[in-house]
Amino acid sequence: MDEKRALRVVDALRQRGTDAHLAREGVYQIGVRVALRDGREAVWDTDDTAGLEAQVMRDGILVGFVPCIEGSEDFDVDQTVDAIVRADYDKPIARERPTAPPPSTPLPREGGVFRRFLGGFRER
Repeated sequence: MDEKRALRVVDALRQRGTDAHLAREGVYQIGVRVALRDGREAVWDTDDTAGLEAQVMRDGILVGFVPCIEGSEDFDVDQTVDAIVRADYDKPIARERPTAPPPSTPLPREGGVFRRFLGGFRER
């Protein structure tokens, strides 16, 4: 996932009340990190593959995963957000819920006033 797309996904997830952050796994490995309620986190799409998938981690140890979602290589931002919020992380091999949970109170965008300065004025 490129950085601009990852930022748009993070912003859309935070608008829905999902605790999402930009995940940087390397120089060009960027994705979305979603903090889960029990101390785990789902790291979505940092491996530069075309499809959307996630690793579920607790304290840096893999405890589950979301297999590649069929057809996700052609998802737009809204479809990506929908797939992330519909994921059910309760089992080691996560599956998608038939419907997304209702949105909760929006969270503020990350970066605040200095977001464009930190990003080198790349974001619009």
